[in-house]
This record gives sequence, structure tokens and C-alpha cells, in this order.
Amino acid sequence: MKKLIMLCFLFSVIGKTAAQEIPLVSNIFSRDNISLNGKWSYIVDPLENGYYDYRLLPLKDTGFFENKAFSTQYLVEYNFATSAQMDIPSDWNSRDERLFFYEGTVWFQKDFNYKKSSDTKGILYFGAVNYDAKVYVNGKFVGSHVGGYTPFNFDVTDVLVDGNNFVVVKVDNKRHKDNVPTVNMDWWNYGGITRDVILSKVPNVYVEDYLVQLDKKDRKKISGWVKLNSAAANQAISVKIPELKIKKDIITDASGMAYFEVKTNPVLWTPENPKLYDVTIEKSGENIADKIGFRTIETHGKEILLNGKKVFLRGISIHEEAPYRQGRAWTKEDAATLFTWAKELGCNYVRLAHYPHNENMVREAEKMGLMVWSEVPVYWTISWTNPDTYANAERQLHDMIYRDKNRCGVVIWSIANETPHGDDRDIFLSKLAKYARTQDNSRLISMAMEVTKSPNNVNTLHDNMNEYVDIVSFNQYLGWYRGTNESCKDMQWIIPYNKPVIVSEFGGEALQGRHGDKTERWTEEYQEELYKQNTQMFNRIEGLAGVSPWILVDFRSPRRQLPNIQDFFNRKGLISSEGIKKKAFYVMKDWYAEKEKEYK
Repeated sequence: MKKLIMLCFLFSVIGKTAAQEIPLVSNIFSRDNISLNGKWSYIVDPLENGYYDYRLLPLKDTGFFENKAFSTQYLVEYNFATSAQMDIPSDWNSRDERLFFYEGTVWFQKDFNYKKSSDTKGILYFGAVNYDAKVYVNGKFVGSHVGGYTPFNFDVTDVLVDGNNFVVVKVDNKRHKDNVPTVNMDWWNYGGITRDVILSKVPNVYVEDYLVQLDKKDRKKISGWVKLNSAAANQAISVKIPELKIKKDIITDASGMAYFEVKTNPVLWTPENPKLYDVTIEKSGENIADKIGFRTIETHGKEILLNGKKVFLRGISIHEEAPYRQGRAWTKEDAATLFTWAKELGCNYVRLAHYPHNENMVREAEKMGLMVWSEVPVYWTISWTNPDTYANAERQLHDMIYRDKNRCGVVIWSIANETPHGDDRDIFLSKLAKYARTQDNSRLISMAMEVTKSPNNVNTLHDNMNEYVDIVSFNQYLGWYRGTNESCKDMQWIIPYNKPVIVSEFGGEALQGRHGDKTERWTEEYQEELYKQNTQMFNRIEGLAGVSPWILVDFRSPRRQLPNIQDFFNRKGLISSEGIKKKAFYVMKDWYAEKEKEYK
């Protein structure tokens, strides 16, 4: 991390500019935007020649970021103008067959036109870049961002020019021990600019952020706030919800904040009736539109209560991987396909694993009536004692909550998955849990805990993190990594916490179309039997409040190498990578139908 800071300093000196990373502009899609999606030129740079000289020192006056025009008069060993192009958003692993396994640096470049105005700022927004991004505009370094699954933006007003401009991004997806996630993971490390790129025009004083939410203690009150990007006092702002006949005029204080609360009686959002209201926030020169729902989520003993009513979370885990074509998912159409399958399964909830998914996914889930578990990639073995690693994890948690705090469909913030027990881990995760509550106290906190073997077919869950979470969630793979399907019949579970329980993962692999006896692994029949036995076992777990099997669709993973069966796919999906439902899908669908009747 110290090296990264030093490099950023060196490059900021080279292209001295007022550009900088700034707090995320909330609801960027409702602003006056220029989309920079589309064709970008790219250069594969495995030795990082565009960044370091032959002594491995940062370049001071050359490099790909300068976007020099190729000329035979000078020695220039790259040329964006004649380089290959790639559609952005996307990932290079699925778009260039030469880069299928590639982890390293790729440079991306795009030209765009811009009309400057003294009354507006230019904000350059990236939905996500995996993993380490360094951004240059018109040859000037504007900033960097670390973390592959959260959005970031820069104020580039002072480096933009009238007419033609260009942006260059150095993307590096190499895995490192101290990263979040770390080097060991069970999903594809898709590299690239994987989500929307936007140049947004906003007023010099603009609405940076806002919260509109059902009051936690009074369901007949909506409250919230609006925050400007600067400490501008006496700015008039109007919050409108026409369907509820709400028009609340507020004035910013000396810090640029304005608060409000109004009495009303909204229809509450539920999976059966995912009601969303049109909300507008108006300020001179701005009209920001959103769709917001209102609901409460809480626990009482071993029950989860949605709007005060006991609910069972009928879920499925999902990776952000595109249906049918593989590669990173990012479009509304991708989200709609995945969630349509989830709804067909009988789900009212989705676990978006193991990192914050794109904003289209979260918004479509909410729109389609699916509660959301949203997670940061504190996955398996993290560098628990490294302060920079913790800072990275906390920043990703902050950005996840910041972006989606107005999405009522999000009901659970998850801080980790399958982390090994230990004092250092407990300190790290307890700090994350406490931090999450400072950012948002209106949702539930959980994490996917790990179950270890217990003697005599009795499992007693013990995790010191139980006191920091609202829901005790755990992953277990009885019948796959442990025991046999028959083991489920005798297995007992003791969970000594007066909190709701979610089985956050279970399952086993099957190659769609491979058939055999129910005792033969990798067949649809084995997976089908695993689901039958596990769901029957779940009926005996006291306080069970939900499950999210692993996983909806087969997905790419470099850990899964078995030829002619896995072929670099994790085959635990209830649906194949080609979109064909396996036999276990229907077992889960029937069990969910029974649960739905039970909770009506």
C-alpha cells in the first residue's frame, strides 16, 4: 500500500491537476450524462512497460497514459489508434480468447467530445474496475481506485477541454495476499472495466447524496436528508413524492445538509407487492428522479420480521455472471433473466455473493420483489492483522452501503464468507460489523459462518461473531464435502443463539445432462437426492428463517478443473450455464412452495 501511495504521488506530480476522487455522486444515472460505454482501444501490457522503465521505476515523462499519436519520426512502441477494440463494460477474459486466463495489466483508451461550461462540473464515474485502476484524462493523472466491485468517480472539470478529449485507464487484476479478496477464491477473476462509464455534468453546487426512508420507529413517517457537495447554506431543496401528496421544502444548513420528516401512510414494499414510489429531489439546476420503496426489517428472537410480519427467506445464491454467455453480468437484461429464474424457483430473496453486485442487479431485484443479501469480498483467509487490508475492506463496505442505502430491497449487509476462526479474525470482523451499524442501522447484519465437524452426528454451531450479527448464517455441504446424502437423516443441529438462522449455502455439483444412479456423483440424480435429503434435514433446525442454496447457475472458476465434467465451471448450479434447469431445481421449487403455504 505504501508503494501504491508513492506511485500515485509521482504521477500526480507529473500531471499536476485539480482532478481528484470525490465522494460518490448518488443515483448517477438520473443526472445529465454522457455515456462512455462502447468501443475502447486496448493494449495488453504484461510487463507494465507503459508504467515502469527498464529499471522498474515509474516513468516520469512517457507511458501509455499520454496517448501519443504514433509517428515514425520518434520511437513510440505502442499505438492506441491501431490497437484492438473491446466493448466496455465487459471483461477481457471472455472478450479476447488470448486473455482467458490472463491476470495482469491492460490499458484502455477512449475519445469523447465535451462542451465546457463555467456553470457545471464534469464528473467521471466508473461503476467498477477490477481491480486496481489508474485513470488519466487528456494525459493528466486524475486518480486511482483499489477494489473490483464498487463504484468511484473523479472531478475532472479542470482537465477537460472544449471539443475532443480522451481518457486512458490502466487496469491491473493481479491477485495479492493483502487484497480484498485475497489470492484464493472460487470465482473467476474477471479483469477489465466491468460496469458503466459515465461523464456526468452537474452544477457547481449539486446534490451529492440523499436518504429517503421509512422511519425505523414510526411506519407512518418518512424521514431523511439531502447533502450538497459543498458547505453551501440557505440552498432551497424540494423533496416530492406525488403519489403520497408529499412536497417538502427544506433549506440547507451551514454544512450543506438539509433534513426532513413527513407524516404519511405508504403502501409497504413486500415480495408479493413490491411497491415503489416516484421520488424527486429538486434544486436549482437539478431534478433527480428515483424510485424508492418503504418497509421495515427486524428480528424478534429467532424470527425475521418484514413489516412486522414473520417471513421465511426462500433464497438462492447468485454470482454476477452473465446468463448463457458467461463473463461479467452488468445489464438490466442480465439481471432480469437471472431473477426470472429465481422467481420461477419460488424465491423471495437472493444472496448476491461474494461482493457488491452492479446497481442494475440491486434495482431489478427490488423491482421484481426479491429481498437482497449484499456482501463484501472478505472471503476465506484475509490478512487479518494488516491495517491496509482492513482499510480496504472497510472502504468497500462503506461504498456498498453508500450506493444502496435507498434500496429497500436490500435487507442484509454481509461482512464475510467462510472465514477461519481466530482472535485476529474476530477483531477484524467485529470492527467491520460495528462500522456497518454506524453507516446504516435500518438493516440486518450477517455473515456466512463456517461449520466444522462434530462427533455423533450432532453439530453445535459456535462462532464468537454471534454477538455482532443479527442473523446467524452458516454454510454446510453435507453430502458433498462431508458425509453422504444418507448422513442427512441422522444429522442434528444445535445453534445456541436466540437469533434467526439462515443456511447461507448448501449443494453439490452435477453436470447437466449427465445421468446415473442417485449414489453416483456429478449426476443430476445425485444432486437431486442431495437436495431432497438436505431440505428434509432443514425442517429439523430450530429457528431456521431462510436458506440460499449454492447456486442458481453454473459459473466459471479456475479451481474447478475436472475434464469433461467441470471444465473450469463450478457445477453446483440448479441451472446449467446454457440455461437448462437440472432435476434439483424442481426439488427446491417444491420445497419452497410448501414453505410459502406455511408462512401465509
